Amino acid sequence: MQFSGKTALVTGASRGIGRAIAVALAKGGATVFCTSTKEGGCADTLAAVAALGAGSAHALVVDVASAPAVEALAKTVLERAGKLDFLVNNAGITRDGLFLRMDADDFDAVLATNLRGSFLVCKAFARAMAKARGGRIVNIGSVVGLTGNAGQANYAASKAGLIGLSKSLAQEFGGRGITVNTIAPGFIDTDMTAVLTAEVKDAMLKQIPLARFGTPEDIAQAVSFLCSDAGSYITGQTLVVDGGMTM
Repeated sequence: MQFSGKTALVTGASRGIGRAIAVALAKGGATVFCTSTKEGGCADTLAAVAALGAGSAHALVVDVASAPAVEALAKTVLERAGKLDFLVNNAGITRDGLFLRMDADDFDAVLATNLRGSFLVCKAFARAMAKARGGRIVNIGSVVGLTGNAGQANYAASKAGLIGLSKSLAQEFGGRGITVNTIAPGFIDTDMTAVLTAEVKDAMLKQIPLARFGTPEDIAQAVSFLCSDAGSYITGQTLVVDGGMTM
């Protein structure tokens, strides 16, 4: 994928899927702004990009659930780059628990980062992208936003909401040349899934026709496709990348 001259923002780019996306876009020649919630959080991502010898990466600290912080983020990116071509909302958290034991704070915290955060970031950059009459927005959802999942009522609700947000924005901004899509990963081998027991992993693996767990790079390639010229006529869609698990 050729992204020379393009500017991208990837939220939650300190590790896992976010890091892989940032590296993939930079590999194509893009200038990538990477966010995390703490100073130095994206150090490994920046090092991985530097090792490529292509593109460039810059780290920014932001809590995407905070409107003032997101407004400051947009101001910084647009002042430094002058534009934003690709926006990837990847920042997300989990606070799993059975519904009857889940308190309102755990529900609110997950929606604040996963759904409200994506809303705020899209809103902060939408006007500039619309003025430029072009851009790609890719929201990282989850297959649980399509199927639900016991013990993840808050996470599933946030990802289902993200699909609805994406479809609505696709309709509103299509006339401005902006595509908006959701990628719904299945079981991806990351730090977030590493805490699961071997028994749980074995049970999930049996549900995947391709007989392997996904990698962050699998998701990054899907993002690159949607950001490329090859994805220019795709909008309002949910691309499931799960090895066939939820077919």
